[in-house]
Amino acid sequence: MHTLDIDTVEMTLDVMKYAISRITNSAPDLGQPKKESELHALAGETITPEGIGGEKAFEIFRDVLVKATVPIDHPRHLAFVPAAPTRAAILFDLITSASSIHGAYWMEGAGGIYCENRAMDWLVSLTGMPKGAFGVFTSGGTAANLSAMVTAREACRKKKEANGEKGMILTSSGAHSSIKAMAKVIDADVHLVQTEDRMSGAQLESALYALPPEDRRRVFAVVATGGTTNAGIIDDLEGVARVCKQEGLWFHVDAAYGGGALAADSVRHLFKGIESADSVTIDPHKWLFSPYDCGAVLYRDPEQAREAHQQDGSYLDIFRDEGARGFNPSDYQIQLTRRLRGMPLWFSLATHGTDKYKWAVERGITLARESGEMIRNNPDLELVREPSLSCVLFRRKGWEPEDYTRWTYENHKAGLALVAPTKWPSGGGFETVLRFCFINPDTSESDVQCILDTLRD
Repeated sequence: MHTLDIDTVEMTLDVMKYAISRITNSAPDLGQPKKESELHALAGETITPEGIGGEKAFEIFRDVLVKATVPIDHPRHLAFVPAAPTRAAILFDLITSASSIHGAYWMEGAGGIYCENRAMDWLVSLTGMPKGAFGVFTSGGTAANLSAMVTAREACRKKKEANGEKGMILTSSGAHSSIKAMAKVIDADVHLVQTEDRMSGAQLESALYALPPEDRRRVFAVVATGGTTNAGIIDDLEGVARVCKQEGLWFHVDAAYGGGALAADSVRHLFKGIESADSVTIDPHKWLFSPYDCGAVLYRDPEQAREAHQQDGSYLDIFRDEGARGFNPSDYQIQLTRRLRGMPLWFSLATHGTDKYKWAVERGITLARESGEMIRNNPDLELVREPSLSCVLFRRKGWEPEDYTRWTYENHKAGLALVAPTKWPSGGGFETVLRFCFINPDTSESDVQCILDTLRD
């Protein structure tokens, strides 16, 4: 299977030609999903006893399957939280795979882990966390949040006498869905602080004191959000930090999306208090221009994470031998086997410099503000709230939920844009509105205007 023959060489050339073409295309076609039965009819049987050959398999992917996907880096892909990895990061993602480095232990991956650690130095510096704080790259925000909460729970158990009670986490109603999902994994309850906007320290304190005594003693962590996915809202991190310190609770900041904005001087002050966190989640594959999948979890005291996550096994002893001494990423998060997800970020940072990153993040913030002005000046449209970070929520006057859905599919089918509706609290319930999320610095004001023009009668 590993013999280099002429067919393999030809296949490699085809793959590299495609990769170069795709990387240099800043506005690829917006693909259209198809039913599995439709794809099967077009692709045929691809897994066979004899194999169909690399050239044929690649041809099917290139001509059929990739056209049934939506490229997240399209400049008019403004739904969800898109991504826009730099060309340098994409290229080095290829190198990361080709180098076949195991990123769990220093003994096997020292050079690659060194690269990751330099990128991590920069992430930590953005938060302002104290000397000694450090972290590790994960598969994404869910894994990062989970790793942080496992660490928080174990630290709580060490501090308090374990009584077998189910733990509880406090967070806001605007927190990311992964908080609830992660809590299920560690069998913890989640209590939501109900707020339509940022969670303040006073609201957190009121919610905490309103809990019955038997529930209040079960609380071991608070998760604040540094940029909600839906609206870019940043919780009162300074106020939340004060309450956590006062009550002896673990303070975690989920900045998976918004953490990239720490690089932007124009909004850095909005994150005041993040430097006091016990742990922070940031996803470089969102707003720091890395390929999927690259998340990160940062710890104020990494030793607490190591005590919670380090795995033992006779076959692992060699990795902690004196001759293999170094930083072992697997000791600080839930995964043992891991690829070096931080290497493409390192290469991109080394290539472009941190000033270029600042510019690119500021570009998303500027686009959000300019889009807000365009919407304000359009008599058919109305802002739901002021743009926050790179998110803009707005409504088309007179539209019902089905109008938004129809409009989304029509624009996508036409290959114009992918902008999806979302929900926002209104009058005791929820209304359907539209949402822009700007990540890609290649997105232009004319792209925005083009989309807004389709909202006319």
